Amino acid sequence: MEEADLLGCRTVFFDIRSTKMDQFGFRMDYAPGQFLVCCGDEPLKEHCFSLAEGADFLLHEAFCLKADEPVYHAYEKHHSTVEDACRLGEQQHVKNLLLYHTEDDHLKDRRRLYTAEGQKIYSGHLIVPDDLDTIEL
Repeated sequence: MEEADLLGCRTVFFDIRSTKMDQFGFRMDYAPGQFLVCCGDEPLKEHCFSLAEGADFLLHEAFCLKADEPVYHAYEKHHSTVEDACRLGEQQHVKNLLLYHTEDDHLKDRRRLYTAEGQKIYSGHLIVPDDLDTIEL
């Protein structure tokens, strides 16, 4: 792990232990007692759970709906489904879970579909942004 000051915020970078190539995530303490975690291009792995526990925001990839995994092959590509990401967000007691890096075949209905699947598992605030949406911390 490496630590740096970015925009006046303590930021810790961590190796996500990708088997594809070197990849990193980060945790940023953006206000006193508040932090966000971005796990990068793969699901958050157990060795990083302590960095994400109780996060105010977790930015997590969710490639597709659970039922669509056989179509998009999320696991084969080292990605997760909405159900997987939401289960992890719930287990880690994350307050706000933002899902990104999704398939683009259902753009018109993606927010509704992903939110419906995720809310069955995740009890916090679930965010499924469209491109160019602004999220206030």
